[in-house]
Amino acid sequence: MISTESAVTVSKVAKVTIFFWVMKIFATTLGETAGDFISMTLGLGYYAGLAITFGILAVVLLLQIGSTTYHPLLFWLAIIATTTAGTEISDFMDRSLDLGYAWGSVLLASGLIATLAVWYWRERDLHVYPIWRRDIEIMFWIAVLFSNSLGTAFGDFLVDDAGLTFIQGALVTAGVIGVVAALHYITSLNDVLLFWIAFIFTRPFGATFGDFLTKPIEAGGLNLPRGAASLVTLALLLTLLYVSERGRRDDKRIE
Repeated sequence: MISTESAVTVSKVAKVTIFFWVMKIFATTLGETAGDFISMTLGLGYYAGLAITFGILAVVLLLQIGSTTYHPLLFWLAIIATTTAGTEISDFMDRSLDLGYAWGSVLLASGLIATLAVWYWRERDLHVYPIWRRDIEIMFWIAVLFSNSLGTAFGDFLVDDAGLTFIQGALVTAGVIGVVAALHYITSLNDVLLFWIAFIFTRPFGATFGDFLTKPIEAGGLNLPRGAASLVTLALLLTLLYVSERGRRDDKRIE
C-alpha cells in the first residue's frame, strides 16, 4: 500500500493549480486549431482526420500510461491529443453521422457519466490527484477524452445552433468557469464534481477562442491560418509549462 505522501510523489498526472487550468485552455485551443488543420486545411476530411488523431492519441497514451513516473511534457501532449481527437469526434458525429451538436453532446455526456459511474463503483472515489495506479489512470484518460469531446460539441452548439458569436460563446463558457471557481472558494460543494464541470467547460472556451482566431472575418473570426495559430498556441503552452515546472522544482529545493 502506497502512503499518501508517496502517492503524491509518484503521481502520474499534473497537480491541479492555476497553471493547470491556463495550460488546459491553451491545450484546448491548440486541439481545436490542430484538428481543423488536419481535416479542413489539409483537406483530409473527417474520416481520415479521426483515424490520424486517434492513431496519435493511442501512441501517446500508451507511452503515458506505460511510464512509471510523471513526465510533464508527455502528460500535456496526451491532453493535447485528447482535445485534438475530441475535435474530430465532435465534427464526425455532427457532419458525417448527421447527429447534430445537441444530440452529440447528449451522447458524449452519457459516455462521461457512465465512465465516472464505473470509476466510482470500482473505487468509491473520483479524485484526480494523485493517480498512480494504472487501472485508475486508464479511467481518467477515458473520462478526459469524453470531457474534451463533449466540450467541443457543446461549444459548437453554442455557435452553430444557439447562434452566438465566437466571443459570446467564449464569454458564456468563461462565465460558467467563473461560477465554478467561486463555488470552489465560497462553498463546500464536492471538489471532484466542480473539477469535472470546469474541465468540460474549459474545452468549449478554448475551442470558441480557437475558432475566433481562425474562422473567416465575415463569420466573426480573425481569419488567421490554422497552422500559424496552432504553432503560436503551442509556443505559449510550452512556455507556461516551462515556467510552472521550474517553479515546482524551486519549491522542492526549498522544502
